[in-house]
Amino acid sequence: MSSLPDATGNGDMDVREAGVPVPPPSATEQVLRRELAAAYRLVAHFGMTDLVYTHLSARLPGWRHAYLVNPYGFLFEEITASSLVSVDADGHPRQQTAWPINPAGFVIHSAIHRARPDAACVMHTHTVAGMAVAAQDRKILPINQISMEFHDRIGFHAYEGLAAEDNLSERERLVRDLGDNHGLILQNHGLLTVGRTVAECFYRMYYLEQACRIQVAAQSTGVKLHFPSLPSILRARQQFEDDTDQGQLIWQALIRKLDREQPDYRN
Repeated sequence: MSSLPDATGNGDMDVREAGVPVPPPSATEQVLRRELAAAYRLVAHFGMTDLVYTHLSARLPGWRHAYLVNPYGFLFEEITASSLVSVDADGHPRQQTAWPINPAGFVIHSAIHRARPDAACVMHTHTVAGMAVAAQDRKILPINQISMEFHDRIGFHAYEGLAAEDNLSERERLVRDLGDNHGLILQNHGLLTVGRTVAECFYRMYYLEQACRIQVAAQSTGVKLHFPSLPSILRARQQFEDDTDQGQLIWQALIRKLDREQPDYRN
């Protein structure tokens, strides 16, 4: 159930039980709506969509269990800031909307948002490269420096069928398998990343996707793959983690691109 913020912005009063209408978007919510809408457009631009399926979600600032997610039936290229829907922890709308929300599609996101306070944003994709790697009994192979950033930083969750609202035990296993990692390979399913910001989450998803594309391309050559030494892999990973930018420069450049080419995402 959705919650009203207390004095600290973290209350648990239920909006519907309290009979209090959800307040209009604040300035900070408007910024978040634009950032998340931008992420939807960029996922579409880089060919990481599955038509109207999969989701990107973000926790609303000042709320413990309130999130923004796409209306069901929209292509990612159609998403705008105002079309995003505010939902509670069960994926039920907290606002009036003419479009349906798919609560089952929010199951994975809900579990992770609840368990990881730092997961302000969660992105999930079904890409060809991501699903090809998810079909393997292994994680990301450290065969390129892009891939090395994710060495032992991506969890692995075994396939249990389509995500279901009533499967609480799988939610627990999802959270367990994610741990404190940057993301998950959902076996026989797809990819997932988390981030403290929309920018950080997108950065991780973009490069996790690139790591999968590199892996599939390298494997397709049939040539024996070369693995650098473990100290080299760990050094490269640490160099990535020491970079405090975490995609901010990239994000700013991509926002400029959207503002030039698809400015309606801000509407």
